[in-house]
Parts: sequence; C-alpha cells; structure tokens
Amino acid sequence: MIDLALRVLAAYLMGSVNGALLIGRFRGIDIRSQGSGNAGGTNALRTQGWTFASGVILIDVLKAVLAVRWVPSALVPAQYPFEWLAVACGFAAVLGHVYPVFHGFRGGKGVATVLGTLLALSLPLLLGLLAVWLGMMFVFGFVGLGSMVAAASLPILVQLGAARGWLAPEEMMPLTVFGVVCAAFVIWTHRSNIARMRAGTEPRARKLWLLGRLRERR
Repeated sequence: MIDLALRVLAAYLMGSVNGALLIGRFRGIDIRSQGSGNAGGTNALRTQGWTFASGVILIDVLKAVLAVRWVPSALVPAQYPFEWLAVACGFAAVLGHVYPVFHGFRGGKGVATVLGTLLALSLPLLLGLLAVWLGMMFVFGFVGLGSMVAAASLPILVQLGAARGWLAPEEMMPLTVFGVVCAAFVIWTHRSNIARMRAGTEPRARKLWLLGRLRERR
C-alpha cells in the first residue's frame, strides 16, 4: 500500500508542475490575474499568444505522459497491475494540475493533462476524444463546452474501443473507471464556464466555430 501511495504522490507532484505558471514565472507574469483567471492552455492562448500557449500545452501533456509511463515502473517493479496503476497515476497528475501544491492549489482545468494521459495509454481514445471536441467546436464554438462533452464521451469511447478490438481486455475496466472519474472532474472544473454560458457571457473561439462563420456569410 505504501508503494502505491508513493507512486500516486509522485504523479501528483509531477502534475503540480503547471506549464502556464512555470513559463509565466520566467516572464514575470501570473495568468491567473488575467483573462478568465485559469492557469491553462486556453487562457494562455487568449492572453499571451500562440508561442506561450504551445509551451504550456507541451508541458501539461508531457508531465502526464511521464506520470503514466515512468512512475508506475520507476525504481522497482510495482506490486499492482500496470493498467490500474497507470490510470491512478494519470488521474493523480490531473489532480495535481488542477490543485498544484507548488502554486497555492490554483491551477488549470485538467484537459491537457487528461490528453497527455490518453496519449500514454491509448492513441485511438485520444483521437476519438479530439474528434468529439472538434465536432463541438464546429457546431457551438465554446472551448469549455467542447472539453466537457469530449470528457463525458470518454467512457463511451472506451466501450467502442473495446468492441472494435482497439483495447486489450485488461485495459477496459481501468480505462472505463478513469473515463467516468475524469468526465465528472472535468465538468466540475468547468463550472464557471457553465455559469458564463447560462449568462450569455462565455466567449466563443470564432476561428474554430465554423458553423457560426458559415451562417454569417449567408
């Protein structure tokens, strides 16, 4: 049990290395005081531009890959099945990103770190999630809504992947549990986006809201 706790703690600490806040320190800024106040890729893009945001997303994705691929097998072989340990470490990294111990427990919303976990665990699931997100962006143009619906689709994508043979039998249950937990958590972290959408003040990503642009041309 101590072995499991130490590995999950290590993954959480990796997740606590927040890309937006780390790069922001080198630039002398804290993006939590700008835009939406969120220390994630979307707010980084809106307030600092593509170069800054690309670095943020790269860090937030790679830390999850390390947490999932390196921590479960670090130092000595783990006593637990790799599939369960990997998803536990993946979610610990997501939790660290949202509530980073190094940054006063005020971080991002966890989406890029979820993507990094899927990159390490299952490329088909990652591609499916991105397809759902892009579809939501095409129709509605809200980044937060796209993130929530994509996260909510993850348990369904796991079942589809298992049915199509994209996942090994031993991966199905751990990934289903991970999908359900992450879906609920991502929706929770986007509660401010839900409030802004209800109030009609949530900004759209107009470059990705292709349906809206098509309507404007008519």
